[in-house]
This record gives sequence, C-alpha cells and structure tokens, in this order.
Amino acid sequence: MAPKHLPRDEQIAKRTAFDCFAGCGGLSQGLKGAGYRVVGAIENDPVAASVYELNHPNTLLWCSDIRRVSVNDVLSRLRLRRGQLDLIGGCPPCQGFSKLRTYNGSRRIRDRQNDLIFEFERLVLGLRPKRVMLENVPGLLRDQRLRRFRDALENAGYSVEADVIDVANYGVPQRRQRLVLLASRVSAVRFAEPASRTRTVRDAIGSLPRAGRSGDSLHDLPEKRSRLVAARIRAIPSDGGGRESLPGRLKLTCHRHSDGFKDVYGRMAWDEPAPTITTGCFNPSKGRFLHPSANRAITMREAALLQSFPKYYKFPSELGKVKIATMIGNALPPRFIRAHARALK
Repeated sequence: MAPKHLPRDEQIAKRTAFDCFAGCGGLSQGLKGAGYRVVGAIENDPVAASVYELNHPNTLLWCSDIRRVSVNDVLSRLRLRRGQLDLIGGCPPCQGFSKLRTYNGSRRIRDRQNDLIFEFERLVLGLRPKRVMLENVPGLLRDQRLRRFRDALENAGYSVEADVIDVANYGVPQRRQRLVLLASRVSAVRFAEPASRTRTVRDAIGSLPRAGRSGDSLHDLPEKRSRLVAARIRAIPSDGGGRESLPGRLKLTCHRHSDGFKDVYGRMAWDEPAPTITTGCFNPSKGRFLHPSANRAITMREAALLQSFPKYYKFPSELGKVKIATMIGNALPPRFIRAHARALK
C-alpha cells in the first residue's frame, strides 16, 4: 500500500498491473488510463510484441509462449513478492470459443489454445494478485473451462463476478459483446456503471482529415479495388446503406441466393456505434466496414479509433493492412478496460 502522506493521484499511480496475452497493448492502455502502472506483460507473437514495445517502452515484456514463463521468473525480474501485485489481466486466445467458428454454438471445436486459460490460472494462483480481470468472447461463459477457472479463484479466497456486456455501454464507439470476469481478494467486486451517453462513429472519426493526404501514415494507407468493386461501393447509399440497395448488375451471385451476412458491403452510420471491428475490417466483403460517406473501407487509423485507441497510438504502416487489422481486431478496447479497472479498483 502506498504511504498515506502521498497525494491520492500518486497513490493510485503506484498500483501495479501485469498483462497476459498482451497483443498490441489494448489491455495495458486501458489499465494505464485507470491509473495502473503496467510493470510486465507477455505476448507470444513477435509482430504484436514489437508494436506493444513501441507504445509501452517502460513495461518489461516477455516475448514468449506463456507456458514457458514461470511465476518465479516474473517475481524475480519485477522485484515483487507474492501477493504484492495489484492486478493481473488477460484475454486468453478465444478463437476456439467464438460463435462463428462453432457455428453459433452448435459444434465443438478442439483447439489446444482453449486450454491457455489454465496457464493464466497458474500465474494468477502463483502471483496471487489483489485483483484479476479476464476478458473473452461470450461463448466462454458456458464453457466448463471458465467454471473450473472460477472455482480455482474462489477456492483461493477471491470474490468473483462474470457477465457478458456490450462495450458500447462504456464509451467505446462500437457494438461488441464481451465476457468480463472480475475477481478480488481485498474488496467486493462490481462492474462499472454504464457511460452517460453512447459514443458514435461520428464522435470517433468524424473530425479526421481526408484519408490519403493526412500526414498520418496509418490513415493514408492506399486502397486498391477492381472497377466492379469500386462501382459496387459507390452504389451503396451513404450513412448506413447496405447491399440490398445495389442494382442487379452489381449484386454478387452468392448474395442473390442468400439472405445471411447482411452487413457485407454495408456502410457504417454516422450517429450510431460501429459494428464489431474484426480482423477483416479493411475488407467490405467481411462486414459493414465501408466509411459512412467516403467511397472506401475504413482506414486502419479509423479502425483503431473505433476500438478506442488514442490517436497517438503507433502501428507502423510498413507492416501492411492485414497484420495491422489483425492486431486491431483482436485488441481489447482500452476505454472498456479502463472503465472496469477503475470500478474494480
């Protein structure tokens, strides 16, 4: 605990956190916004790790498989005692729990990454932090792995709460259902109160300069489309229009015989939250990822802002759209994390 003579803001800033499955740093960014000092993080992918280090240079990063990171090594390198860490957070790889991969829950998929939640459990029980935050796709709520993880925390003396909530209720300008589990061994657990207003696409990206000549390399990455695709995009009505408005000559053959995936080739609406920003957010054939009025998909800077990353967050443009979109789409929205980390604190 910080000395009592320190100002309150300085006491809060002394609270320490550790980020597992860090990706490009969405969780860490949110924790910092809540007043935590993120002292350590783990990320296995070298590309994501490089972006993490670019934005969080003062955090000790293990670029390693979490299964190879020992509790003793973390405590030693961070100069911490067991029980001293204030918070540990993470989002174990969730592809095996997603509704899309499991056909809306009708099929089980065996994915060895599903069991990485138990590596998170190993670090939690070994480090014994005061508080725990786990975020994931809603499908994990019904999985026996989460029940086992929750039982382990409760047996170790933690109070635990879990729920599925929409990030749009917490200052993030997109609709995104996520599972959040909060736990504490030092206080009662409560979720954040919803924000007083919903942020929209206009709030997030409406004031950006025109893409292509803005001076922001992430906003200026070029877009190449065939003549047919470009014509299809131009024909989509602005401000929320969809592919149902396309003339017959521009409709995809597969769309003439299928009523599913209606967001494909759709525009975002200015005064509503964006749809879920996914790893395919640069491709209009993957969802409602067309700009509300410009005849293009959203840029990577716009995607990052819709995920609630700050404007200054760095993604090297030389990595290319596919790698950047993968990191942004897989990231935890910092504003969402900030809200719940503050409530947990």
